[in-house]
Amino acid sequence: MAAFQMGSGYAVPMSLFRNNRDRAGKAILKELLPGLKFNDGNLLVLLEGGKDQSLYNTDVDYVFRQESYFQYLFGVKEPACYGILTIDVKTGAQKSILFVPRFPDEYGTWMGELLGLQEFKAMYEVDEVFYVDEMSVYLEGASPKLILTLSGTNSDSGLTLQPPDFAGKEKYVTDCDLLYPILSECRVIKSPEEIEVLRYVAKVSSDAHIKVMRFMRPGRMEFEGESLFLHHAYSVGGCRHASYTCICGSGTNSSILHYGHAGAPNSKPVQDGDLCLFDMGANYCGYAADITCTFPANGKFTDDQKFIYNAVLDARNAVTESARDGVSWVDMHKLAGRVLLQRLKEGGMLKGDVEEMLQAGVSGVFQPHGLGHLIGLDVHDVGGYLPKEPKRPSEPWLSKLRFARILRAGMYVTIEPGCYFINWLMDRALADPNIAKFINAEIFNRFRNFGGVRIEDDVLITKTGVENFAIVPRTVEDIEATMTCKYDSPV
Repeated sequence: MAAFQMGSGYAVPMSLFRNNRDRAGKAILKELLPGLKFNDGNLLVLLEGGKDQSLYNTDVDYVFRQESYFQYLFGVKEPACYGILTIDVKTGAQKSILFVPRFPDEYGTWMGELLGLQEFKAMYEVDEVFYVDEMSVYLEGASPKLILTLSGTNSDSGLTLQPPDFAGKEKYVTDCDLLYPILSECRVIKSPEEIEVLRYVAKVSSDAHIKVMRFMRPGRMEFEGESLFLHHAYSVGGCRHASYTCICGSGTNSSILHYGHAGAPNSKPVQDGDLCLFDMGANYCGYAADITCTFPANGKFTDDQKFIYNAVLDARNAVTESARDGVSWVDMHKLAGRVLLQRLKEGGMLKGDVEEMLQAGVSGVFQPHGLGHLIGLDVHDVGGYLPKEPKRPSEPWLSKLRFARILRAGMYVTIEPGCYFINWLMDRALADPNIAKFINAEIFNRFRNFGGVRIEDDVLITKTGVENFAIVPRTVEDIEATMTCKYDSPV
């Protein structure tokens, strides 16, 4: 059985991608067959894989990562490939064809022994393999009635995937719009084989987080935690890539949602009394993890840190106990906000009716992001705002939600409530009488320079609840106990 495997890491069977192709082909026929103008012959899906990207105008390339839709259907490591899925519209029979670049012999000097077509066929368990320069001949022989290519706008980035160009394209009837929502919807519900890959990469990431938690202490640099996470994920888990830039914020940096960017590269020394908010996730065979742990640098929470941490933990617990197939994600976001506000009220920071606070958008002062997101081959996975799904809410405190769907069994999502003290948001809240009336300003202002807390889990939605793949300590007591067992990096 062919598989992707790094060292002793999880062996991802190529049947995963074959089953994805089968599922996609059936979904395409179900969605499009009633509107097709032909009832026999071939319909082709033609995808272009990712390309090597140079570092500006140099001859140094970024480490290659496969384009996610291509990875979903073919699981191919190499760049510059094309893939075709042929579908007989009468019988539903499918065939997969991979096209790989033809390199001159001298490439073997730099790239190692060049694989032959039969070796690619065996490695990826596709029906046929040709060279890219043979694709036009293949298409002539296939005589497709319609070729579906891929183009669509990602609702998280706002960027549009451009359809591929290929030799002889003008000879065929093509459509670049129909495929995107169908394939995106296929990716929303994870197959049993995908679930096992996601479970693996979440476990690798969880173990790395625990190691980092035990390693960090006052005097370390934030980037040392990032380095240790990446080292564990790769050396132990075989994860060459991280799913996103590591966020390792300590002190006030823990309130910066996407800290770790080029202008602030996890470069602060960790101080005694700081909270550390570390948001890091490994990536294996294209599949992502996204886990956040918040912990005290010195191993002991202060009373104020316990207050905020437990408020966020209670919000997280409320959602994990309520989320299941058939539940509205918007309602889950509201539930997290309601619980957070109630706990802040109980601690004296807020006053008044919690439902009125919720409607006024007070929770957005403390958590200016959505409750979570879909996750899979992209860390912010596709499927959030597809044409047939609920639109993005317009209310300011709900508009940051990355999806507003009804949860379905097989969805894989993050649950990540947070509470942050961000000066400009605090100033704006105190200046707005509709929000300031709920705030005890003396206690509220005491938390300036506190930073923030986020607790992020990766969970599988089931018929009866959720299964949490993030296996890390979550209670104050468990975190403090974990940190008593210190780890010193061997580096």
